[in-house]
Amino acid sequence: MLFYLIMGLFIIPLTNENNNDRPNILWITTEDHGPHLGAYGDQYAHTPVLDAFAEQSLRFDRVWSNAPVCAPARTTLITGVYSSSTGGQHMRSDVKLPEYLKEFPIFLRKAGYYTTNNSKEDYNVTGHEKVWDQSSEDAHYRNRKEGQPFFAVFNFTESHEYALRNRTELPHHNPDFAPIPPYHPNTPEVRRDWAQYYHGITNIDKRVGEILNQLEKDGLEEETIVFFYSDHGSGMPGIKRWPLNRGLQVPLFIHVPKKYLHLAPEGYKTGGSTNLPVSFIDFAPTLLSMINVDPPDWMQGIPFMGQKKGDAGEYLYGFRDRMDERIDMVRSVRNERYVYIRNYMPHLIYGQFLPYMFVTKTTQVWQDLYNQGQLKPLQSYFWEPKPTEELYDLLNDPDETINLATNKLHREALLELRQAHKNHVLSIRDTGFLPEAEMHRRAGNQSIYEMAQDIDLYPIGRIFDFAEIATSRDFEALPSIIAAFDDEDPAIRYWAALGINVLGKEAYNKAKDHIRSSLDDKNSSVQVEAASVMINYGTKDDITIAVDKLVELAPPDKNGAYIGIAAMNVITKLDKKQINRIKPVIVNMSLEDPDSPERPNAFVRRLVAIMLDEDIY
Repeated sequence: MLFYLIMGLFIIPLTNENNNDRPNILWITTEDHGPHLGAYGDQYAHTPVLDAFAEQSLRFDRVWSNAPVCAPARTTLITGVYSSSTGGQHMRSDVKLPEYLKEFPIFLRKAGYYTTNNSKEDYNVTGHEKVWDQSSEDAHYRNRKEGQPFFAVFNFTESHEYALRNRTELPHHNPDFAPIPPYHPNTPEVRRDWAQYYHGITNIDKRVGEILNQLEKDGLEEETIVFFYSDHGSGMPGIKRWPLNRGLQVPLFIHVPKKYLHLAPEGYKTGGSTNLPVSFIDFAPTLLSMINVDPPDWMQGIPFMGQKKGDAGEYLYGFRDRMDERIDMVRSVRNERYVYIRNYMPHLIYGQFLPYMFVTKTTQVWQDLYNQGQLKPLQSYFWEPKPTEELYDLLNDPDETINLATNKLHREALLELRQAHKNHVLSIRDTGFLPEAEMHRRAGNQSIYEMAQDIDLYPIGRIFDFAEIATSRDFEALPSIIAAFDDEDPAIRYWAALGINVLGKEAYNKAKDHIRSSLDDKNSSVQVEAASVMINYGTKDDITIAVDKLVELAPPDKNGAYIGIAAMNVITKLDKKQINRIKPVIVNMSLEDPDSPERPNAFVRRLVAIMLDEDIY
């Protein structure tokens, strides 16, 4: 079957005479659901088509999407490079790629394949040439030339987050029996949303059957390798957008016809399963391997099929950065048993107000019950600041509710995964350790990816080490944090200010002169973070001064859309008195940075609408 996004499988250009020796590739991809299928043992699911397809395929039990939301996940797929390496990790951004770093369907087209995407793209990167032969709701492998091999994607949306809000008949899913994870409150509204979620997957199941029947009708079953997968975990709150296992684990079935068993994954057996660790980063090089082409050096994954199959890595990696208009930064890594989470903005709550997420009834009820003090401790976490580190034992706690990061019995696992995380960050030169505006400033006219490869422009090791210290919540690190306000690198000064935000009021009282001075820092990202600290912990006069600085920084036409996003993130969290004081200025400011793409400009406008308490959805 077919995998989720609109990305492609790599099939090699042989000659026309050998076209019949090249497999067609079909990806059936879906949105916003985890392995909630009968084939994965879920008894509440009603997925007869996919369960039958699993019996003709290999089921993968340890697959991550790398990002817990669509655009960054799709960006990783389409390039074969972690979005956090290209600067495309922020939800709905628009960054350019180096000229040599091509989206993988381009390789397929050059190899003679007819490539179609039906129809979602939603990449965070700007391409350099035509990526697909056809990308639209009319795109179909049937439009190819006679005898031409194809790579086709069909992406179904019936399980998307927005479908949770539907109130349709549920013939197969009685809400009274919906399985509710322990971190959600067990209320009628929550049960209804979970039942609606499963109903969406059942609708997906029907769509998959239509495509498989079409393939059979066209006589292509024995000529086509089929992937089925989803783009990330469930769209329910606390799952989508969070790089825990539950937000990143996706179903994956791969069916390989007898003719192409030499290309199959290791241990391939119809109706079988594998615990091979696979993530989206591995798909592009795997496709090249299937056509016996060496993946380019810049691809960061490991082929798990084909003639150039590599040894699977031990770990899977996840990331979360800005989600639409809301800023946060989280990294994760898992091995077979444990998942490790590193929160770099732990002073921010999990459930920051994101209008799209709050349309879902579960989110509303969950927050209301928290505000009323009616939640159990393990259900309250979403509305409270985060720990710096999290560690979950997936063997004994698959719902990820018991944080073992401070448990001495699991210290060895913590240290192992903490080191794996560091090694990964340094290896891929993760650009997330720069504020988004600073990332673009340093890149200038070159791509962010190229900037990040330059050790002078981006001394990732030094910045990473200090970010670890600054966000550790270790008060003994305060002298080092205060000293960093004099550092020449604005990224270090930014993390120093953020570190004070994490440590809290006592740290601010000791560092307030440095924070106040940072309001006039040469770097706008440092100014925004300093203003945030003063608003959180300062006197009334501090708050007034800081708010005035944010009003000065917010206009996109003066300071850029990315600084506008950062400043407005803080402004939207002000109390009503402060908002009313500055409202006339914000309402009348320009909301357009002519030098920025439309997406960041749009997020500034949305943050202004949030400040004004306007209904966005």
